[in-house]
Amino acid sequence: MLNDIDFDKIDINGSIPEDETNRQYYYIAKCREYVSNLKKEIGRDLTCSVKTFGCQMNARDSEKILGMLILMGYTPIESEDADLVLYNTCTVRENANQKVYGHLGYLKNKKKHNPYMMIGLCGCMMQEPQVIETIRSKYRFVDVVFGTHNIFKFAEILYTRFESGSMVIDIWDRTDEIVEDLPSERKYSFKAGVNIMFGCNNFCSFCIVPYVRGRERSRNPRDIIREIEMLVADGVTEVTLLGQNVNSYGKTLDDKMTFAELLELVCQVDGLKRVRFMTSHPKDLPDELIEVMAKEPKICKHFHLPLQSGSDRLLTEMNRHYDKATYLELVDKLRAAMPDISITTDIIVGYPGETEEDFNDTLEVVRKAQYDAAFTFIYSKRSGTAAAKKEQLDKDVVKERFDRLLKEVQTIAADRTNRFEGEVKEVLVESVNDHEEGMVTGRMDNNLLVHFKGDESLIGSYVDVKLTDGKDFYYIGEAVKER
Repeated sequence: MLNDIDFDKIDINGSIPEDETNRQYYYIAKCREYVSNLKKEIGRDLTCSVKTFGCQMNARDSEKILGMLILMGYTPIESEDADLVLYNTCTVRENANQKVYGHLGYLKNKKKHNPYMMIGLCGCMMQEPQVIETIRSKYRFVDVVFGTHNIFKFAEILYTRFESGSMVIDIWDRTDEIVEDLPSERKYSFKAGVNIMFGCNNFCSFCIVPYVRGRERSRNPRDIIREIEMLVADGVTEVTLLGQNVNSYGKTLDDKMTFAELLELVCQVDGLKRVRFMTSHPKDLPDELIEVMAKEPKICKHFHLPLQSGSDRLLTEMNRHYDKATYLELVDKLRAAMPDISITTDIIVGYPGETEEDFNDTLEVVRKAQYDAAFTFIYSKRSGTAAAKKEQLDKDVVKERFDRLLKEVQTIAADRTNRFEGEVKEVLVESVNDHEEGMVTGRMDNNLLVHFKGDESLIGSYVDVKLTDGKDFYYIGEAVKER
C-alpha cells in the first residue's frame, strides 16, 4: 500500500520539514533523485532485495522499508543479486546472528563485482553493541546499519550514505516516537499485519527482546482503526494485530484502553472478515479478552499462549509471573469458552539448571494442554540476559530431551488435527502449493493449514472445503464452493 504522493511538489532544495512523516518523504524524494541519476549513469533500473529474519513484527517493518525503496525508484526482486540488499535481522537465538554473518560473507564477493551495490543491516541484532563492533571491524563493506527504534528514518539514513560515500551507523538506545503514514509494500494483497504497540516490559530472564525493542509503547486506537480501514479499502480481509504482549496494550495511552476493547473496535470495521493477534502473555490474560473472543465471530479462534516451561521453579527463575496451575487454568477457560479453539505455544528445552524433574513437568503440561502445535526451541544463550550468567546444560542431555518433547508434541497434534476430519470449513486461500502441482494452500480461522485442488485464481478468496484427510499439522481437502 504505497501512499499517493506527488513528488513533484516536494522541494528537495528547500528547508527540511519539521513533521517527522513529511521529513521522511522529503528524504525519500532526495534519494529518488540519486537513484534516477544512477539509472541514467548505468543505463538500467536499480534493483533491491529486503530479506527478513525473525518475527511478524520484523516482517511488518520490512514491508515499510520496501515501500520506501520502491518510492525511491528501486525495483524489488527476490534474488540477492540486487543493487541494494538489506537484511532485517533477528537476535532471539544465537544461530540467527550466525546466519546473518554467513550471508554477509556471501555478499562480500558479489559487491566486488558490482560497484553500485549497497548492503544494509537493520533490526534487533543491530541493537547489540558487540554486533556493531563486529560490523565495524570485520564487515567494512556494509553501507548502512540501523536498529529497531529508527526504522522510520531509513530514507534519511540512506541519503546520508549517498552523500558521504562511507558506512553509516545510526543506532538509537530508545525512542518514544511512533511515526505514522509512511509507505508500505505488503507481501499479500488480502491480509496484513498491523502494529498496535512496540517494545516489551516483561524482562524474561532468557529474552533479549526488551533490550533491543525497548519499553512498551501503544499506538493510538484511532490511528490503528484508520490504518485498518485503509487496508480494507485496499482489498485486505484479514488483519493480524501485532505486539510483543498484546495483553498490555493501552497501558501507556493517556486515555486508557484494554486490548479487549480495541478488539471490539476493530471488529466493527466494515468489510473486515478475520482478526488475528500475536502474542499474549499468560501472566495478564484477562477473562474480558476470552469473552470478547468467544462472542465476536470475526476474531479467529486461535490463541498462541507461550508456556516456555512447565516447571514452577524454572518459571520463577524465568521471571514469567505465573505457575503451571495458573497456566492450565487459562487453557481450560479458553476451551470452555471456545471448544473448537486451536491453542499453540512456545517451549524452551535446556534452560540453565533444568533437571529431569523440571522437564517432566513440561511434558505434563503438554499432555494436559493438548496443543494443536508447539514451537519448540533449545535454549540459546543471549549475552546481556540474566540467564546468560548461569551454568549451561550438557548439549547431549538437552538434545535428548528436545527429541522427546518433539515426539510428544507431534503425536498430540496429529490426534488434535483429526478431530475436524469430514467437516466442511471456511478456508482463506493464501498461495499455490509449493510441493504439489494443481493444489493451493489456505488457512482456517483456527490457523490450521489446508491443501486442496485449485489454481492461482483462488488466492485471496474464501472457499468452503471438506476436510478429507487429517495429517500431523494440516489437512487435505476438497473444495465445496467459493464464497
